[in-house]
Amino acid sequence: MSDAEKTKHLRKEVAPFAKSERNKSTLQMINTILPLLVIWGLGYTVVQFSPWLAVACSVLASAFVVRTFIIFHDCTHGSFFKNKKANDILGNITGILTSFPYSKWRREHLIHHASSGNLDKRGIGDIDMLTVDEYLAKSKFGRLAYRIYRNPLVMFGLGPIYLVLVLNRFNSKSAKKKERMNTYFNNIMVLLICTALIYFFGWTSFLLVHGVTLFIAGSLGIWLFYIQHTYEDSYFEYDPEWDFVKAAVEGSSFYKLPKVLQWVTGNIGYHHVHHLAPRVPNYNLEEAHKSIPPLQKATTITLRTSLESIRYKLYDPKQKRFVSFKEVEKKVRVKNKSIHA
Repeated sequence: MSDAEKTKHLRKEVAPFAKSERNKSTLQMINTILPLLVIWGLGYTVVQFSPWLAVACSVLASAFVVRTFIIFHDCTHGSFFKNKKANDILGNITGILTSFPYSKWRREHLIHHASSGNLDKRGIGDIDMLTVDEYLAKSKFGRLAYRIYRNPLVMFGLGPIYLVLVLNRFNSKSAKKKERMNTYFNNIMVLLICTALIYFFGWTSFLLVHGVTLFIAGSLGIWLFYIQHTYEDSYFEYDPEWDFVKAAVEGSSFYKLPKVLQWVTGNIGYHHVHHLAPRVPNYNLEEAHKSIPPLQKATTITLRTSLESIRYKLYDPKQKRFVSFKEVEKKVRVKNKSIHA
């Protein structure tokens, strides 16, 4: 069977799972969005008696924000409901709850899906990543800037703040009017809600409840996005050799999580299935993975092994794997010594 035939067959096998089910979607809304609102309300109630209890509520709420974002994410793919309008309405609501503009993020994320693993088409909807040669070609300042950007404290610490306060608030130059208006709508709604919460409960309560919640959820979200494409043998190719199915199955990990975390993250750990067939709703991803043997060959990462990916900073197209700064620096030193020998 040729590669083209294998691709066609694999897509055909996963197609039956790309169907939304109204009952499952409705149940997911009830067990995700409703608890989030209740926990937030509880947080603002207990903050008057104990800031620590409020923070505890925020930590719990962050799990439901991540799960709410998965619903938002499915809506951007048109997979949560059969009806486009229903996806758009719920997508905007969950976008307000998570502080993500629906139209802007949908366009950028769809570009990510269409170009994931393509070294010639990076830059939109991705975590910035350089190849070894690109890094070495930069000035000392350029290398330092990239090292700072890829530092875990910056990426997972400052990253959520920058994402919510800056990236999500401004349109790109290429955005069309409809997308721009949707971003303005999201900004206004988020501003009104935040202003009301600060007015009624005060800045301290707002930061302890909403601030802590979105910060933790943002850190978790960036980590999930990072680990799903950053592991040693992840797939990357230049455009002439790039293949969509290989990018999906070989360039997206199966993040095998404990059942509780799998529930919180809305099965997004089955990322290889999602990239192969974005129209599969989150509640069908696991079944698709278990039902189709070729999908079970995807790179499996656990909580423990995922921590190893923190050291992967650059991609080496020659070795077809991620490498660390130390590995690159060692090779440069050896090369320089041989030149001056």
